[in-house]
Amino acid sequence: MKPSRFRVLYPAIPVSTTREAVRAGGGALIGLGVVGFALSFFDLHDVGLYLIAPFGASAVLLFAVPNSPLAQPWSAIVGNSVAAVVGVAICYVIHDPALRVAVAVGLAIVGMILARAVHPPGGAVAMVAAMNPDMVMELGFRFVVTPVAVITSMLVLTAVLYARATGRKYPLRHFDDRGPHLTADRPPIERLGLDEAELNTILQQYRQSLNLGVEDLARLIGAAEIQVAAHQVGPLTAEQIMSRDLVTVDAETPLSDVADLFRRHGFTSLPVIQGDGRFIGVIFQIHLIRRAREDALRLDRGLLSAMARLIDRRRNAPVRAIEIMSVTEPRATASTPIAALLPLMADGACEAVPIVEDNRIIGIVTRTDLIAALAHAGLKG
Repeated sequence: MKPSRFRVLYPAIPVSTTREAVRAGGGALIGLGVVGFALSFFDLHDVGLYLIAPFGASAVLLFAVPNSPLAQPWSAIVGNSVAAVVGVAICYVIHDPALRVAVAVGLAIVGMILARAVHPPGGAVAMVAAMNPDMVMELGFRFVVTPVAVITSMLVLTAVLYARATGRKYPLRHFDDRGPHLTADRPPIERLGLDEAELNTILQQYRQSLNLGVEDLARLIGAAEIQVAAHQVGPLTAEQIMSRDLVTVDAETPLSDVADLFRRHGFTSLPVIQGDGRFIGVIFQIHLIRRAREDALRLDRGLLSAMARLIDRRRNAPVRAIEIMSVTEPRATASTPIAALLPLMADGACEAVPIVEDNRIIGIVTRTDLIAALAHAGLKG
């Protein structure tokens, strides 16, 4: 079927979820609300001089697309500030309104690019200054500090706290930052054999350096490679590779008993069920270790049981399985394709995926199960 000539007018942004839309909108509401609340403590004769329109545009970037290089703290704070300096300076040298606005925005873009701080609302900041020479004459270069730098910094700080509270990453992790385990190793999904300079070259070659960070590119390439690998396993489903003879624990099981099961069976995860058999969560060994870390110096796997008993003795009542289990791990059904499970466990954050039907666990797919399936597919190929 011949593509429509109007296809170029279709939305370029992928479909998002209502939850993500509400998360972004709620963040902007909170961020600008915090700014407005802070300004209410000052005797300002014209709040409009401080709550200027570009801050709304900054809020869109900070809360809706926090992974964008254009939304990072340096880009936001320095970009808006550089643009404000340019806008104020131009007011002192150009008197024609139209020319003043054009020159201010054009030079602000140049300044932001040279400062490696491109932030689209910065163009609006320069424009606001150029369109309001009376305000500039009243505030002078103080306009750069307050409202621009101070309020942008407040929005950035709010965005950092809001991202942590809603499970997002902001600011974006740099390529040479420590990994999730506080080591120099990259996350598994980003170990591509390409260094930062090569990834930067790719971004510049395709003129995407303002749209993607090196971290994003590495993650996308890694995800694509995993998806290709997932295709190689064919139409396998979770039911075909899952472990079925499960050892489970009750929600009220003491940690000492949980530790004994880990040691006896060599598992890394144990499903948790209610008395009626309903699946409610998973305990991983790391949960037990973290709980015991405050009461023991050594974290050797063979001491898990001793550490758990130590926790039990230090409390009036034993710590129960339900108190340390995770309920946020992904779940799947028997018909879930292996291709959908592979990305979940490739980055190291998820060690096993429970297979659930009618709120009851019928199996579990571990990394070992997945590796065995991939190896079998490789041998067949």
